[in-house]
Amino acid sequence: MMAAVASGLRMPGWMALAAGVLLLGIHHITKAKGEKLAHQGPRASEPKEQEALRDIREPNHMVRREPYLPAPQIHEAATSWSPAVFAAIEWRRFEAVCEKLFAQAGFETRSQSHGADGGVDIWLHSRNAEGPVAIVQCKHWQGKPVGVKEMREFFGVMSAHQLRRGTYATTSTYTADARQFAKDNGINALDGHGLLALIAKRTPEQQRALLDVAYEGEYWRPTCASCGTKMLERTPAKGRAQFWGCGNYPNCKSRLPMAMAAQ
Repeated sequence: MMAAVASGLRMPGWMALAAGVLLLGIHHITKAKGEKLAHQGPRASEPKEQEALRDIREPNHMVRREPYLPAPQIHEAATSWSPAVFAAIEWRRFEAVCEKLFAQAGFETRSQSHGADGGVDIWLHSRNAEGPVAIVQCKHWQGKPVGVKEMREFFGVMSAHQLRRGTYATTSTYTADARQFAKDNGINALDGHGLLALIAKRTPEQQRALLDVAYEGEYWRPTCASCGTKMLERTPAKGRAQFWGCGNYPNCKSRLPMAMAAQ
């Protein structure tokens, strides 16, 4: 403003007056806008429902929306056992069902919810023996059959622990080679139909108890195999397919594709 006044000394009076009025007006308009924004605070004009769903961008170009929306895989809890139960639950619930099933058969069981398991999901102990008598591996696969490669790896774990008995349980099926390998090496290969047949032999009360285990908590939301935390729906910022990401992100960066959330 002083520069304008100084300039005005070298020009006609009416031009200096006009320049001064213009600068003064700009100053007042800018000051008024700043005071209005400070009074409103950030996003004050944004509707509350839009503010609640505002994108939160995280490293690696991930975007999550809060609150999280329900996943499309949710199903109503069934009242009886069928293949639909296996399709509705996540992998950790399936392992819990298998453990309960062996406990009902009289075994003492031991398992862990997450982390490296060394190829063993459930340890089976007998009251009449010292140490584990058998091990169980669980695969919650939908559509993809268990092959001979997985069966050989399981047999290697059995041998490492000097065990002659083992059960491989899956919601899917087995290839012909995998079934033959299991038969030749003392492995009880239970597929989805075999598991349902075994469950059908339990009492109605036991079957109900197994259903309660299957539908416990957020049974449809996968558990992070690394840290045991429930995973959350994630949407990449560039419009790619949604995926499951660990709820402990960024401390744990485990993820699963939506279509392959079963383990």
